Amino acid sequence: MTRAWLLPILFLASGAAVAAGLIARGSTGEGVALLVAFVLLAGLNSPLVFPRSVSAAEARRRSAADGRPIVFWRPGCTYCLRLRFRLRRHARRLHWVDIWRDPEAAAAVRAVNDGNETVPTVFVAGQPHTNPDPAWVRARIAQRDPGDRP
Repeated sequence: MTRAWLLPILFLASGAAVAAGLIARGSTGEGVALLVAFVLLAGLNSPLVFPRSVSAAEARRRSAADGRPIVFWRPGCTYCLRLRFRLRRHARRLHWVDIWRDPEAAAAVRAVNDGNETVPTVFVAGQPHTNPDPAWVRARIAQRDPGDRP
C-alpha cells in the first residue's frame, strides 16, 4: 500500500518545498501556481483516479459471473492512466486489480508477459491483452452490455 502512495507523496512534498521557497522570496503567484501543478501531478499518479481495486481472486470470480474484463494496473503507470481516461465512465464497469497490492495479481501478469510486470494487462474471457487500445477495450464492454454505447 505504501508503494502506491510514494510517488504522489514525493510530488506533494517537493512541490510544497519549492512553492514555499518561491512564496518566501515574494513570488506568491508563482508559488501557488507551482503548488497547484504539483498537487495535480500527485492526484494523477495516485490510486484515487482509478476505480476501487479488488483482489485477483475476487476479480476472476466477478468476471466469471458477469463476463466483464479484468484490468491489471499499478499506480504511476502512464499507460494505465491513458486507458483509464480514454475509457471515461466505462472504466467503472471493469474489474481493476492493483498488482502492487496483490502478489497473486503480479504473478498472473508476469506469467503472461515473459516474467515482466507489464501493465495494463487486460483479461477478456480469460485471454490476456497487454496494453490494448482503449477503443478495443470499450468495444469489449459494449459486446457485454449491448444496451450501452461505448
